[in-house]
Amino acid sequence: MSVSIDRDQAFLDTVCAVADEFAAPNADAVDRDARFPIETIEALRDARALSAFVPTRLGGDGVGFETLAAACFELGRRCGASAMVFAMHQIQVVTIARHLEDADWFEEYLAALASEQRLIASATSEVGTGGDMGRSIAAVTPAADGSSTFEKQAPTVSYGSHADDLLVTLRRTPEAEPGDQVLALARKEQIALEQTGTWDPLGMRGTCSPGYVVRATLRPEQILPTPFSRAMSESMVPVSHILWSQLWLGIATDAFDRARAFVRAAAKRSAGETPPTALRLSHVMSELSLLRAEVNSALGEFVEASEEPGRERLSTMSSALRFNNLKIAASEQAPRVCQGALGVCGIVGFKNDTPFSVGRHLRDTMSACLMIANERIHQTNASLLLIAKDV
Repeated sequence: MSVSIDRDQAFLDTVCAVADEFAAPNADAVDRDARFPIETIEALRDARALSAFVPTRLGGDGVGFETLAAACFELGRRCGASAMVFAMHQIQVVTIARHLEDADWFEEYLAALASEQRLIASATSEVGTGGDMGRSIAAVTPAADGSSTFEKQAPTVSYGSHADDLLVTLRRTPEAEPGDQVLALARKEQIALEQTGTWDPLGMRGTCSPGYVVRATLRPEQILPTPFSRAMSESMVPVSHILWSQLWLGIATDAFDRARAFVRAAAKRSAGETPPTALRLSHVMSELSLLRAEVNSALGEFVEASEEPGRERLSTMSSALRFNNLKIAASEQAPRVCQGALGVCGIVGFKNDTPFSVGRHLRDTMSACLMIANERIHQTNASLLLIAKDV
């Protein structure tokens, strides 16, 4: 077995242990109280999991992206909110690591992230843009002392008050067009957050994602050299859709497992006869299989394209459509599986205090279609289909 395989398996084993010991036992309390899953995140910090994707030369573990995706799946099986916080942090790490372009400040930052296990949140959505991540209103504004400032009205900043640092999309200058964007990384001590809303949602309650006015002062070197349009198409969008889909698959898988346990318990009481719920379970398994195939197929395509010189395939219209469709399909299929599991378990699945409860699973996956709204993605796809030659 190679060193990389050993390393990746050891990392995944550690994440599974954290998921079992910390995420699963606290999932109901995190959901009930809409509180940050502090136990899980601290355990992941202690295990150095926050720097898993950081290259080894910078002090990270350098695990493969497929292993990172598997970790999101395993966390999702125990606690959707914990998995989402982990996934969103890793989206920022992967985006930075894949677009360093020998930027000394960002290399030093990743080294600090590895040594200090810093947690990164993001502020990519903005009031007034209609949910279009490819447009910004807030801009990098030069100050007289050589620093820069910005003020951004973000409708949501997931776990923003718990994060150490914030990755933000901004117009390059106050005069720049809305689509001329950069990514800026502000450290916690440089940021002022003014909360503008509350957080009492239906699902994914532990992500703690109210709105904020974000203000910060930073140095020019804290702006990633790669234009955001390229980082978005090659990394941030496909990585987001893949890691989110993996954790939604994890949630749906646990819902199916609970439904199967319910049917098996019923079978033990039915003197060898197949209970009627077994037929419903078979239908749910078909739905889950479709979801798993779609999610894993997209993961394989992304890894293959990422290994090609220049990663040019990831900037094509067909690639954008592929990963947009992954997000739409997974966000619609996951709640369908959870609802099917609820149909199998009946009232004991509807109640919150039984081993077969799937209410949290259904509520968490119902948020999936809203994370970059599916209607917004359909609008983008519609425009691409008019001009794309190959899909």
